[in-house]
Amino acid sequence: MSQNKIVACKTHEVAPGQQKIVQLDRFSVGVFNLGGEFHALLNVCPHKGAALCEGPVCGTAAQTDERDFIYCKENALVRCAWHGWEFDIKSGEFLVDPSIKAKTFPVSVEGEDVVVHL
Repeated sequence: MSQNKIVACKTHEVAPGQQKIVQLDRFSVGVFNLGGEFHALLNVCPHKGAALCEGPVCGTAAQTDERDFIYCKENALVRCAWHGWEFDIKSGEFLVDPSIKAKTFPVSVEGEDVVVHL
């Protein structure tokens, strides 16, 4: 991991399924709690530059082998509020085209601190 470690917040400040936007150095970063596991994304949508992490944490619809759709990846995605592009919070991958990625940062938890490695 990078040596530029910055405390982003306390673990209790981001409830499971929620996110918190913090300013770290020159970056606006979204810190997400997915079931007790913390992740960080640059708060910029790679599509048109919107504040990605201010969008809803959600899931998505996926087609089955039948003619049905199922709801999946509940609370594992963030949806850009401008155009609805959906990104995997853990990997930053855009669901439609995984070659397009939102910038992610490594995260560690040190005591009660959520630390982002820039």
